[in-house]
Amino acid sequence: CSGRHGRGIGINGFGRIGRLVARAALEKDNIELVAVNDPFIDTEYMVYMFKYDTVHGKWKGEISKKDESTLIVNGKEVKVYAKRDPAEIPWSETGVEYVVESTGVFTDKEKAAAHLKGGAKRVVISAPSKDAPMYVVGVNHSSFQANEVIISNASCTTNCLAPLAKVINDKFGIVEGLMTTVHAVTATQKTVDGPSNKDWRGGRAAGYNIIPSSTGAAKAVGKVLPELNGKLTGMAFRVPTADVSVVDLTVRLEKPATYDEIKAAIKEASEGKLKGILGYTDEDVVSSDFIGDSRSSIFDAKAGIALSSTFVKLVS
Repeated sequence: CSGRHGRGIGINGFGRIGRLVARAALEKDNIELVAVNDPFIDTEYMVYMFKYDTVHGKWKGEISKKDESTLIVNGKEVKVYAKRDPAEIPWSETGVEYVVESTGVFTDKEKAAAHLKGGAKRVVISAPSKDAPMYVVGVNHSSFQANEVIISNASCTTNCLAPLAKVINDKFGIVEGLMTTVHAVTATQKTVDGPSNKDWRGGRAAGYNIIPSSTGAAKAVGKVLPELNGKLTGMAFRVPTADVSVVDLTVRLEKPATYDEIKAAIKEASEGKLKGILGYTDEDVVSSDFIGDSRSSIFDAKAGIALSSTFVKLVS
């Protein structure tokens, strides 16, 4: 793999998350996509699925199939494997250093460690994990330990909630809070009513219903921000939108503050330490305006409201 520019990454699971991770990686200069593993999608179908995306539009670069085990993406070869067992993926033969584990199946340390057998140096799990250390960029990434070879990037909701919660807690202190996420549909939902033994409501038609659901995102914030452990919990509503979700965080504050002071603190963070991670908008936006936004969380200054100086609802 001579002539590589940046770190070599491999993606396990070329589904919704895997393909979007690939798109994001291909837009960066300091990392290089070198291999993909998915036992359920052949190379020709990979080209089609990657090229066309209902939400994000047609891929603007070039992608084609060279042979059954090779893609050509923007003129460079990307190796394709079709192994069901992660331990059998020969990551080292293409020089993969980092594996993004995005199947949604191998989410604990023991299962994700199978990638190391194939030569990967580190694994990032694209979902919450019961035992792997969880990191949210802008919140606790600076506490990363070099000896942690398997980590979790938590969930999309945790990445939205945690930066906001950190700013508020650091500046004003959070006594306790409840979070509701109004969440776009995901792949586990049904297009028409169907069987869902573990979550009966989750089996109802996604396009026709507001579906109450559980989420561990608020409790997970306690893992990345230990000072908030036990202070936050929440739930979700799945709604019939294709992309972009919102966090509604209602908190009791330790220090009294006006809503303007809260907005100012978030705006300052969005232009400083959390620039590019936490955004700030005071425009009359709606959810689709954020499709493709690379920031983890964008605070909607006009949508929040204060009941008193210590009880506020924040929307991001």
